[in-house]
Amino acid sequence: MFSWSNKEQGGRNKESEMFQTVTEGLQSLYTKKLLPLEEMYLFHEFHSPALEAADFQSKPMVLLVGQYSTGKTTFIRYLLEQDFPGMRIGPEPTTDGFIAVMYGENEGVVPGNALVVDPKKPFRKLNAFGNAFLNRFICSQMPNQVLQSISVIDTPGILSGEKQRISRGYDFSEVLRWFGERVDRIILLFDAHKLDISDEFSEAIRAFRGQDDKIRVVLNKADQVDTQQLMRVYGALMWSLGKVINTPEVVRVYLGSFWAKPLQNTDNRRLFEAETQDLFRDIQSLPRNAALRKLNDLIKRARLAKVHAYIISHLKKEMPSLFGKEKKKEELISRLPEIYTTLQREHHISPGDFPNVTKMQEQLQNYDFSKFPSLKTKLIESVDKMLANKIAGLMTMIREEESKQPPQMVTGGAFEGAQDGPFGHGYEEGIRAGADAEDWIVSRDKPKYDEIFYTLMPVNGKISGGNAKKEMMNSRLPNSVLGKIWKLADCDRDGMLDDEEFALAQHLIKIKLEGFELPTELPDHLVPPSHRKNPIADTLYNHEED
Repeated sequence: MFSWSNKEQGGRNKESEMFQTVTEGLQSLYTKKLLPLEEMYLFHEFHSPALEAADFQSKPMVLLVGQYSTGKTTFIRYLLEQDFPGMRIGPEPTTDGFIAVMYGENEGVVPGNALVVDPKKPFRKLNAFGNAFLNRFICSQMPNQVLQSISVIDTPGILSGEKQRISRGYDFSEVLRWFGERVDRIILLFDAHKLDISDEFSEAIRAFRGQDDKIRVVLNKADQVDTQQLMRVYGALMWSLGKVINTPEVVRVYLGSFWAKPLQNTDNRRLFEAETQDLFRDIQSLPRNAALRKLNDLIKRARLAKVHAYIISHLKKEMPSLFGKEKKKEELISRLPEIYTTLQREHHISPGDFPNVTKMQEQLQNYDFSKFPSLKTKLIESVDKMLANKIAGLMTMIREEESKQPPQMVTGGAFEGAQDGPFGHGYEEGIRAGADAEDWIVSRDKPKYDEIFYTLMPVNGKISGGNAKKEMMNSRLPNSVLGKIWKLADCDRDGMLDDEEFALAQHLIKIKLEGFELPTELPDHLVPPSHRKNPIADTLYNHEED
């Protein structure tokens, strides 16, 4: 059990809060510290609905977004390795609604209207989008090992051309914004043959403003083009993304073919395997980082709520008491960018913490500024204390929980067996090559290395470091890398190399030149035979010594 207290002078406990878990602590801080500020200044009407218990206790969620036929539903099926209720796959726009794929003991589908009244599911606030949305929202439940750790949200295929003008009947971008604030990872899927970003897709990506750290990009069906075409496709995708994702950092793009079918073009198989493992590791880490993500989102929400309170109270202060209210309201709305600048200077707020000025101007048209509340400094101070003191306590709890529990990872489905066995990534490659072989793998090329060794004038079967350096420098590897190879190859630490040690050094140079990493310690299967310890001989020797 963890606790921290605010104490008055004299040592009396004015406020004592004791939390069993980080989740409980987050929920308590939100309810007691942040929620009163949000309710006072109509935060939920302007920005985001209030958080509930299910928002803090839910499993990590992954949101898939992309144009139709880019493989979103197939990607989910690939991860789960089984069909899920409500799944439809085809080249036409098949998924016409949102599907929350979640764990359940019994396989089945829960319709949207029933879903938003379930207090155990984090979707109750979606009720605000009305029947037009709820009729196209279902929860697909099934007993699957992957879903015990994460939930996946499938979205309708984003339309392009004339089709995008067809009204969906609900605000698609706002629904995506709602999910974007609550999920742990947003995956944008592109097809190697569908790189254009339509107007609706641009709006969808802009809906994730402020969630840039959650976004990952997958270039799917990359096996359908050859290497030269893939380079051009990748460059075109990065150019298109640069126009809609306004961040100085380059977004992470994973290349691959995410379905259980043979690759059409195997030239880049190794690249696709490496990219797949990187993406899997990113998804597998979500349960471990879930508490930290929720903490981060709570901090972002608190900062926005503070800024919103300053904006609303400032508008209230500027309003006349009797006449000319409408005229003053129009003036204040038009001057909102100037008000933002004023508040930045007055309260030392970063420009990035302010909401979108255009959207804020549109929303303010529907409110009577004279009915806005004035600034309540106690509410602001309470949130400031939470950010300054309480959050630090929760950070400590997160680290303590991580140290006491084994790391949580997503298992099952496509994640099962992807690491170990002969089909795991990197098996029999690089430093791991020869691990299962009976012979010393270096001996296969040793005759070639011996020819070089004997040209270096060995003395008593060994060459000096100076002579070895001349030959090793021919690889053009940096000195820092060659120095590491020397330490690994000089097994007896005598500053010289015998024929086996020299062959090992050449083998390690070959591994590095092929693009693989070097180990920090030499694996057992690479130790030269003459330098391996004989446990039976060691036992007999120690016995004789005794």
